[in-house]
Amino acid sequence: MTSPDPDTGLLAPGWAGSPAASATADGAYLQALLDAEAALTRVQARLGLAPEGAADRVTEAARADRFDVRSLAERARGGGNPVIPLVADLTEAVGEVYGPYVHRGATSQDILDTATMLVAARTLDLLLADLHRVQRALARLASEHRDTAMPGRTLTQHAVPTTFGLKAAGWRALVLDARDRLAAVRDSLPAQLGGAAGTLAAFTVYGSEDTQALTAAFAAELGLRAPLLPWHTLRTPIADLAGCLAFAAGALGKIAADVLVLGRTEIAEIAEGSGGGSSAMPHKANPVRSTLIAAAARRAPQLAATLYGSLTAEDERPAGAWHAEWEPLRDLLRLVGGAARDAAELTGGLRVHADTMREHFDLTHGLIVSERLSAELAPVLGRARAKALLTDLAKRTYAEDLSLGELLAREPELKNIDIGSLTDPARYTGSAGALTDRALERP
Repeated sequence: MTSPDPDTGLLAPGWAGSPAASATADGAYLQALLDAEAALTRVQARLGLAPEGAADRVTEAARADRFDVRSLAERARGGGNPVIPLVADLTEAVGEVYGPYVHRGATSQDILDTATMLVAARTLDLLLADLHRVQRALARLASEHRDTAMPGRTLTQHAVPTTFGLKAAGWRALVLDARDRLAAVRDSLPAQLGGAAGTLAAFTVYGSEDTQALTAAFAAELGLRAPLLPWHTLRTPIADLAGCLAFAAGALGKIAADVLVLGRTEIAEIAEGSGGGSSAMPHKANPVRSTLIAAAARRAPQLAATLYGSLTAEDERPAGAWHAEWEPLRDLLRLVGGAARDAAELTGGLRVHADTMREHFDLTHGLIVSERLSAELAPVLGRARAKALLTDLAKRTYAEDLSLGELLAREPELKNIDIGSLTDPARYTGSAGALTDRALERP
């Protein structure tokens, strides 16, 4: 029997099948490693440090489908990273004449760090495309439901009215915050080139008189930024990735958390466009997209914490701190990439039940506008009298099963007040509409 591929995501439905899954797969990582090796040889040839034939031959050989990724993974145990066996295999594939120009002057961390930046850049491009889909769907929801009144909830209880448009606009603001952070980090991702201990010494031996120009050319060849210094133990790029990815997971998680609460059977103010089924209960339409996003949001902070912990890296090349980054960073890219894919599907198909939102105002017998009544009645009755009256009527609404508006209408001293208008929750949404409009101005 063929052994199963460990990279299929059987227990990871949140990212399985997503664009991020393909961009971070073992084959994609292997290709990024090979891209880094080939780019280094091409740049050295361009600068007169290697023959043109070497550049052509290494580039031709640097195709992931020509290498056994499983064998590389198993042999990586010998030196602690996959670059060492890959260099041996690539050198053999290039042949005796040009083999000596493979990996010339570099160290394993140069290639693996550069490949990691390539994988991150390629994955972030896909992730940003999905976030664009999310923000566009949320902008539509916010616009369509600018004035759709619903109960605002604080500490799980009805507070004062708000609008679904403002809620959707708030979700979009978080997504745009995540987009801006991810885009900034994407544009700052650097190549890595330092040699054995970050001094670029071997490159000078091989004839490079200007290692800064070599580094800049290497970065440009790969579409990455040229670093000021080798960053073998200066892990700002990894920490920046950790932070923006964890933030993005949390931003999408906020949307999921609200959908999960507002989509409960007892609330049913919104619903996913197409819920998932249950293996035991035929009637279920589970909020699967929101569930998977929420799961990603719960895992991301711990993965980011591991990456932040790796900032404490000793010497010029660390033992363990660097190695601890590889899996959590890939997991973060996959998790957030999958969450963005799911969020695009969720927001694109979200169903809003405005009538149910309106009905829920009656659950507190009209008390959801008590803040407004306190302010409006104080000039009419006096502050003390208004407070005493509303306190008394609040108790009676439940005891007599009447709305606050009905009880207020019985008060002789309020006969000239438009009680219906004052107690209409839809007329007490404050600046929700204007705030929504302002939020939607943000591109």
